[in-house]
Amino acid sequence: MTESTWKVVVDGDHLTISGDSFTFTTSGTDPMQLEDVLADLQSALRGTYGQYCGLSRAAEMVGERWGFLIVRDLLVGPRSAEELSDGLPMMSPKLLSRRLHELAYCGVVRQLDQVDEGGQRRYELTEYGHALEDAVLAFGRWGAVTLEMPRPEDIVTDASLMVALKATFLPEAAGDVRVSYELHISGHVVNVRIDDGVLEVGAGRLPGADAVVDFGSALLALMTGESTAADVLATGDVRVDGDPALLSRFEEMFQLPRLLAPKVPA
Repeated sequence: MTESTWKVVVDGDHLTISGDSFTFTTSGTDPMQLEDVLADLQSALRGTYGQYCGLSRAAEMVGERWGFLIVRDLLVGPRSAEELSDGLPMMSPKLLSRRLHELAYCGVVRQLDQVDEGGQRRYELTEYGHALEDAVLAFGRWGAVTLEMPRPEDIVTDASLMVALKATFLPEAAGDVRVSYELHISGHVVNVRIDDGVLEVGAGRLPGADAVVDFGSALLALMTGESTAADVLATGDVRVDGDPALLSRFEEMFQLPRLLAPKVPA
């Protein structure tokens, strides 16, 4: 079996990529533009997987690049294209428009008649699209066990944090709990309210919260069991305004699965 080699050449305002069986040149070197080119090629060549299988159909509908992240952000609530773009800054507006069109064609999202303050139409998940929530949360849990230090290009958003909190919540550990938290994480503020095993998440401050917790960079270590609430309180890595015992309660209710994850190259 021979190994294919790609060659990339930047020449002024052009970028040329060549392989054993192809050569193409773009009219610019912007990574977003390159992704648009690849998406155009993919659309031109796209077919089905040729599998009579539910997973195959699902992959055809939402498995394209950025599809799951668009669904993730819309699980939090309706968004305009501009709001989605703000949360997915490495995705070009052209590709976002294409993906929204494809997801709407599949019945996963729909455009609302209402507009935001800037006059832009908003998008929301359909009932069929909302049924993806369990799958998205499961994928998030599965992928999160490989997280270590953020890569230079990695960002955190309100939507990604709120979905992560949903993904790691253990209802069985919160069956008799009624508590609320205001959480400060990586420069973002989100809140959670728990009532008899039912979780609600929101963006922003929560006046009257039972505890205000500033996690610094210790949240992942708590969720993986690498650190305990007692550890991070003793080192000052986490600060709690309220009863410190509520951090231990939080730790019990939000955990990642204990999987032996492979080391994924950065």
